[in-house]
Amino acid sequence: MNLDLPLDEYTYIAFDTETSGAYPVGYDIVEFGAVKFHKGQEIDRLQFLLKPRELMSDFIIGIHGITNLMVAEAPLMPEKVQQIHEFFKGSVVMAHHAPFDLGFLTIDFEKAGLPLPIEPALCTSLLSRKWIHGVENHKLQTLIKHLNIDGGQAHRAYDDAKACLYVGLECFKKMGEGATLAQAIKSQGKQLWWKDYSMYTVNNNNLKTMIESIHTKKDLDLVYDGGSAKGETRRVSPIGIVRNPDGDYLMALCQRENTNKRYYLSRIKDVGIVY
Repeated sequence: MNLDLPLDEYTYIAFDTETSGAYPVGYDIVEFGAVKFHKGQEIDRLQFLLKPRELMSDFIIGIHGITNLMVAEAPLMPEKVQQIHEFFKGSVVMAHHAPFDLGFLTIDFEKAGLPLPIEPALCTSLLSRKWIHGVENHKLQTLIKHLNIDGGQAHRAYDDAKACLYVGLECFKKMGEGATLAQAIKSQGKQLWWKDYSMYTVNNNNLKTMIESIHTKKDLDLVYDGGSAKGETRRVSPIGIVRNPDGDYLMALCQRENTNKRYYLSRIKDVGIVY
């Protein structure tokens, strides 16, 4: 894909996901919302609820307000993933804290045997840090107030996706006329490609074992090259796996310390499922 065209030459899709928990593999998307934008116009939109594999906790429901009753009769992701994939074709996506949303959706594409998009992704959280100043933080709701955006209902997928689009467009405006997509990517400080969030096609036996343990709800014995028990075998209860530009990690409950911890995949030397 040619990244050197002016920003207004591309079609953009701002999207957002609401989920049943914080970590991919262990949790699911429960709402998807997206808006497609080209040449100054909204040209399409998509939004629907999805039923997760397991009931959501009160804590998670308190974040987005989507209840278990609301999704009880909703379609499952396999029924909708092809539609999302078709919607994304040929577009540059943007999301606020894009690695989170890319992490969840990449898994669903892979499970369905769909090729990952080849277009780059933009993160409006990263872009806003570079281009929007005078705010106490760069949370989406803070930026909505600062920019006088009609944010709709917070933490609902379509409304957050549309607000994300307006934040992105404001950043584009500040880059100046003639700015290219390559310059926008450089200004966010990190390159975000769908392939970097691949989980099920990675040739890594440790990763495959961790994924299996999450799906089967079995504990892991792992040897970790870090922490106070460096090199020792420790037992953990896995929660989810995050692929991240700053380092991929397993989130798990450490049974020894009875606390949730990050275990960076690059430092996990061996891992086995406890049967």
